[in-house]
Amino acid sequence: MFSLGSWLPALPGLAWGWALLDALLQGLVGACAVSVLCSLLKVYLYIQCANNPERQAEKEAMAARRPLLEPLQVLVLTAVLALVGSRVAALVVLEFSLRAVSTILSLKGAHSSQLYLLCQYSLGCGVSCGLSFLLEGAPHRSWNLALAAGLAGLLALHARRLARHVCALYELHSRQRYCGVCILLLAAGHGIPRLLRNALAVTFAVADLAAVELINRDFLSTGEAVRFWTPLSICYTLLVVYMQEESRHSTGRGAAFRTVVMRMGGLFILLLTVGRWTDILHVFVSLLGELWCLLHSGVLLESCCRQVRGGQPRATRGEGWGQPRGHPERPLGSSL
Repeated sequence: MFSLGSWLPALPGLAWGWALLDALLQGLVGACAVSVLCSLLKVYLYIQCANNPERQAEKEAMAARRPLLEPLQVLVLTAVLALVGSRVAALVVLEFSLRAVSTILSLKGAHSSQLYLLCQYSLGCGVSCGLSFLLEGAPHRSWNLALAAGLAGLLALHARRLARHVCALYELHSRQRYCGVCILLLAAGHGIPRLLRNALAVTFAVADLAAVELINRDFLSTGEAVRFWTPLSICYTLLVVYMQEESRHSTGRGAAFRTVVMRMGGLFILLLTVGRWTDILHVFVSLLGELWCLLHSGVLLESCCRQVRGGQPRATRGEGWGQPRGHPERPLGSSL
């Protein structure tokens, strides 16, 4: 077996072309990971809304068909992740990891669905960083990325089909009890947040290690590394403290957008002093990616915000999870 580039003669710009192809494939894998996350979270939130008569408007908004939006989301996010350099992507991953740990500790054992939506772009960057690090110097890098993109696309397609099936037929099938998929969700749907939590924990653990290595390889000495990591640590710590205080006073989509602007603004100021001019450009690209992810998941984000403002829903207390309205039966578990 040979790599894709070895089949063609060495022509000027050919290496750049294969590098661009690899970047697009990495971006596609990251975009598919975000698509799977959104689809599974949509399934979970839709079932919660279906079991709560007071959340029917949210359920109808989630069930609205947007056939072109999902492919557009994958295409735009693929392009953004391909354009963002590994240095800025690594910084985005580290910042979100620190913020996620702080949020989880502040929740004291509870979990919020909103955090899953806020990590969309960071997840894409984490997958891209992880692939870049794990496949660095691999002799069949392009083939490996093509295989990973194919598998990720297949998984994203099935997750999207599951979300469409649930939004269209879950209420009917859960009452009739003749659809295996809906029966499985009826019995074990409360485990979706746990599944996402474990998958994201593994993904970001690998991504954090890759991010640190990708950043450190640009330094020629320990002194240069210290001059970069010291202001970065101070900036991220202050940013996380500010975000935690902000989240206590305001919730909703507006607060999420303000958080994105503040995070990228802090990263922009930091890179003005210790970064390169290409990093500045990549920060603006990352800002567009973050905003695009929030706009695409606006209905889900609003549902999560209403859940937070209204307190724990009936299903999260283990009362009638998965049971269709009008069919009260024994509780089947708890959620977050």
